[in-house]
Amino acid sequence: MGKYVFSFRVPADYAPGAGTAAEWQAWFAGLGSALVDVGNAVTDHASVGEVGGGSRMVAYSVVSAEDMDSALALAKDCPVMRAGGGVEVGPVMEAAGS
Repeated sequence: MGKYVFSFRVPADYAPGAGTAAEWQAWFAGLGSALVDVGNAVTDHASVGEVGGGSRMVAYSVVSAEDMDSALALAKDCPVMRAGGGVEVGPVMEAAGS
């Protein structure tokens, strides 16, 4: 099993609705033991270089999955998908000695 970081991205003009927190809680619960680190929300944003204009990061999490395809399958039902956003997924490379 490997660890994968999920970077949750939404349209730049996104504003959470009344049921947003409950949607996220339900989705995280559905990940079960695959959820390694629930992560944190991002409260503000700025960038340097090319980061894909038109969207912004709102949170990150770390999951455990067999491979990239399995990690993508975990991400596909994320609440950001219904908000017109997406999930950037990348394998975590453990630092030597950690």
